[in-house]
Amino acid sequence: MEITTTIGSILNRKGSSVWSVSPSNTVFEAISMMAEKNVGALPVMEEGHLVGMISERDYARKVILLGRGSRETTVADIMTHNVRTVRLDDSVQACLQLMTDNRIRHLPVIEEGELTGIISIGDCVNWIISAQTAAIDDLERYVTGGYPG
Repeated sequence: MEITTTIGSILNRKGSSVWSVSPSNTVFEAISMMAEKNVGALPVMEEGHLVGMISERDYARKVILLGRGSRETTVADIMTHNVRTVRLDDSVQACLQLMTDNRIRHLPVIEEGELTGIISIGDCVNWIISAQTAAIDDLERYVTGGYPG
């Protein structure tokens, strides 16, 4: 099954609210914001530009497992620098493939050099489930004669 729906369609439904941190914030501040906003990752912005991402996975692997303190460690110390991004007109399928190939769960959406949203693997999966449910409902209506002719 090919999924040609665009990332822009998902953001239109989900909304494009984005919370971010700066490289100088502490990891504690970043994790606190993730908990408050109920998100698993945050873009790291400096002077209006995306410079990295920080995730709960970064915290677990680069702070907790190494015995570091979250109040002393800065976001810059543990953030992912080489960030993969997508555009509004990229397909959900391409986005899922990028996430799978790179073992990542969150992708910043960049349009004309600006951060316009964040897409998570959960957003993509929810979109697919909704699309499949709608297709099944249409097929059931067609088979049972309830489909408009």
